[in-house]
Amino acid sequence: MKKFLSIFLVAILAISLAACGSNNSGTENNSSNGDSGEQIKPEKIVMGFVPSQDSDSIADTVQPLADRLGEELGVEVEGRVMTDYTALIEAMGSNTVHVGFIPAFGYVLANEQYGTEVILKSMRHGSGTYKAQYLVRADSGIETLADLEGKVWAYGDATSTSGFLFPASQLMDEFDIASTQDLQSNFFSDTIQTGGHDQAAIAVLEGDADVATTFDDVRTTLTEEYGTIMEDLKVLGYTEEIPNDTISVTKELDKELVQQIKDAFLSFNDDEEMIQIMNDVYNWDAISEASDEEYQVVKETYEKFKDSISF
Repeated sequence: MKKFLSIFLVAILAISLAACGSNNSGTENNSSNGDSGEQIKPEKIVMGFVPSQDSDSIADTVQPLADRLGEELGVEVEGRVMTDYTALIEAMGSNTVHVGFIPAFGYVLANEQYGTEVILKSMRHGSGTYKAQYLVRADSGIETLADLEGKVWAYGDATSTSGFLFPASQLMDEFDIASTQDLQSNFFSDTIQTGGHDQAAIAVLEGDADVATTFDDVRTTLTEEYGTIMEDLKVLGYTEEIPNDTISVTKELDKELVQQIKDAFLSFNDDEEMIQIMNDVYNWDAISEASDEEYQVVKETYEKFKDSISF
């Protein structure tokens, strides 16, 4: 089991190191190291995805989306599945991935490190925001956030907004916890990074953890495999509203091409097949324009969170 602080520091360190040695495979005669200000028009556009849930078939699922986008843009588009959001952010920093499907916190990190730009966001049930939830077993006896003290916390990814940034911030505020080290060692007894929201929920269901923090409501994605999960796990509480996940692009990508990418994705709102693909991959119901200002609440939460860590 890996400790919360260690994983967070490794994630930030990995992103920082990537800034020192970027490369630009996949582009032709327009390379940029992120500092030159040059714009690039790659011969092949690479879109990066990280499964928010356990999905061995995501590459096949996103291929029709990549193919259709390629048709709209008149250029080859590859859908590339990344191991985690840290790897995706690093790849965008080196321009080996040009378009990234990244959550709010991942976008904030990518924007801070590399100037990555948000262009679009997901819509779910008509809303551009969502909440994180705390899941515990219904028979656990855990009734309040205070009851989580001394328990084992499962979360999906170290750069997940709903997986740990907003829950950690909420717990630190509510219980006057000064640092993430105090949160992991003096509040929780242990933490588990599971690699996905669904796996975090399953860890609680199977007794490997006491609480999971996930997007709302991950249980609905698991009912086919775990028929009674809605009854077996209960929602203990929620965080404040979080801006939805993004489609973001590298800052070096040609601005005219970026506009074409944005227009193509927005046109998919009128294409039932494309929206179904987005729903299959990330539970998106629609695609909307987005701006950096919408993610200010995440930046502010991150600043508070970052200040509590001693590097």
